[in-house]
Amino acid sequence: MFLDEIELDLEGGKGGDGCVSFRREKYVPRGGPDGGDGGHGGSVILKADSSLSSLIHLAQRKIWKADRGRHGMGSQRIGASAEDCVLLVPPGTIVYDVAHNFVLRDLAADGDTITAAKGGAGGKGNLRFKSATNRAPKIATPGEPGESRRVRLELKMIADVGLIGKPNAGKSTLLSCVTKARPEIASYPFTTKYPNLGMVTGYGDRTFVMADIPGLIEGAHRGIGLGHDFLRHIQRAGILVHLVEPTPDDGTQPLDNYLEIRQELKLFDPLLGLRPELVVITKADIPKAVQVREQFEKLLGITPFLICSLSGVGLPELLRAVQAELAPPLTW
Repeated sequence: MFLDEIELDLEGGKGGDGCVSFRREKYVPRGGPDGGDGGHGGSVILKADSSLSSLIHLAQRKIWKADRGRHGMGSQRIGASAEDCVLLVPPGTIVYDVAHNFVLRDLAADGDTITAAKGGAGGKGNLRFKSATNRAPKIATPGEPGESRRVRLELKMIADVGLIGKPNAGKSTLLSCVTKARPEIASYPFTTKYPNLGMVTGYGDRTFVMADIPGLIEGAHRGIGLGHDFLRHIQRAGILVHLVEPTPDDGTQPLDNYLEIRQELKLFDPLLGLRPELVVITKADIPKAVQVREQFEKLLGITPFLICSLSGVGLPELLRAVQAELAPPLTW
C-alpha cells in the first residue's frame, strides 16, 4: 500500500500540576513549604526517516497525543517530564498547518525534525511562592495544556530522476531493468498505481535514485486519471526522463503524446517546463522507433535516445547522459 497525503490531529501532553506541601518532621518546627513543580508534558515531534517511503503506517490512527507530565510532590520532588511522541515520516514530507494553511516545515533530509505540537509546561509548587512576606504560601499553579494542531502531511518523493510518459510507455520496465525495484508490469494502462523508487548503480561514479511516476494523460492537472495524484512527486526530481512509445495501443501519435504530457507539466507547475529533460523512444527493436526518432529531430529539433529495456540496447548511453546531467550532486 502507498499513501502520500494524510491529515492528523496532534496534541501535546498537559504539564503536571505543582504541589502544595509543607515540611513536617519531628523536632523541625515551622518547616516551611516544600511542594515541588510538575513535570513538562511530552511534545509530538515529526522526524524524517529514510527507511520509509510512504505515510501508510500513520493511516490507522488519526489522533496522536503525547503523555502528560507527572504532578509535583512534597519534599521538593519535581514531577517527571513525559517522553515525546515521535512520529516517523519519509524524507520529502511537507508539514502543513491545516487551520492557518501554511507550511510548518519541509522535512526534506533524513533526520529533519519539527515539534508540531509542544507539550505544556509543568505547574509551580508552593515552594516557588515563598517570600519574606509570605512564609507559608498555600498556592500552586496547574500544569499548562499542551498545544493542539491539525496537520496535513504531503509526501513529495525525493528522486534524482523522474520517469514520465503516457501509460504503457515502458517506465516500470526501464526501472526494473536498471535498479532492483520490482514494480508491477502488465500490458494494460495504469498498471502502476503509485510511484516506485529504485537506486541506479554501476553507471559512473555516482549512484542516483530513479522514480517511476504513474502514467499521465490529458487533463491530469485537473484531476483526470491517476497521474494527478502524483504530479507533485515530479517536482522534486532533478531531471525528467520522458519515455515515448513508438506504437501506442490506442492509435495516438507519439509526437502528440509527447507534446500533451509537456503541456500537462506546465499547467501543473510552470517551473516543470524548465526542468532538464531527456527524451527517450522505447522499443528500439521495432522499425517504427527509428521513424519516430527522425520525426522528433525534424519537427522539434530533439534527438531522442533509442532504448530497448529488456535487451539493454541504448541503456548505457542513456544512463551516462543522466549522470552528466546530474553532476555536480544535487542539493535541496
